[in-house]
Amino acid sequence: MPRFGMLDVKSRVANAPALAGARGASWQLKGARILNLSFEIEDAPGDGLIPPAMHPSIPSYAIFNVTEYPQSPVGPFAIGEVRIVGRAGIFPRGFALRSFVNSAAAGKELSQRWGYPVAAGEVALETRHDRIIGTVTADGRTVLEIELADREAITPGDVLYYSSMHLARREDGSPILVQVEPDFAILQAERGRPLLSTFDPVAFGAGNYLRVTNPMSASFTTCDVTLAPIRYACDPERPARESTIQLAA
Repeated sequence: MPRFGMLDVKSRVANAPALAGARGASWQLKGARILNLSFEIEDAPGDGLIPPAMHPSIPSYAIFNVTEYPQSPVGPFAIGEVRIVGRAGIFPRGFALRSFVNSAAAGKELSQRWGYPVAAGEVALETRHDRIIGTVTADGRTVLEIELADREAITPGDVLYYSSMHLARREDGSPILVQVEPDFAILQAERGRPLLSTFDPVAFGAGNYLRVTNPMSASFTTCDVTLAPIRYACDPERPARESTIQLAA
């Protein structure tokens, strides 16, 4: 029998971002720098972090991400987030737990237009000769610090990023799970050894459910990102293959 996520959607929807009615244009985000790490997590508790619409991955794993966007329609910003990987139907997707953003203007747009679970924080990306360090600070303390050590150049085609699933609220307050599909034109890429120096699961809304076990991968890229309006959404409490609807062409 297939496994389904066990997130209690009803307990989360009141704090989920409210989607605004206007869709707006795509965002062109040139020169983005993305530090992306993957770690296996314990299966059983991890199932409680993704909605029933999704299937947990086998093995279960999480993505830790820090990204700098030097250009956007609302100015430069950076984002640090944690996602749990699963499948929506047959497609691998990352369910976003929380997204710390260092710009109020960017946070507002990301929340209202794309359902990002935004929180305010300081987000930094530091490049050294042998490593890349990403840090997220909230309420005066570090809640995430990730590293790619032993940098090694690879071809851009070796890197693949998953689309995201975000739990949000419709205008009537009902829950909806939206699919966010950035397009990544990767210009440069590196890989290295993943290090998780600091992680506060409570700060990312994971409570005691996200228990990190084995490191998997680490990559760092420079790319041009296109963030298009939401095209697909589904009922977070029903399998995505049964409840997916198209919102836009």
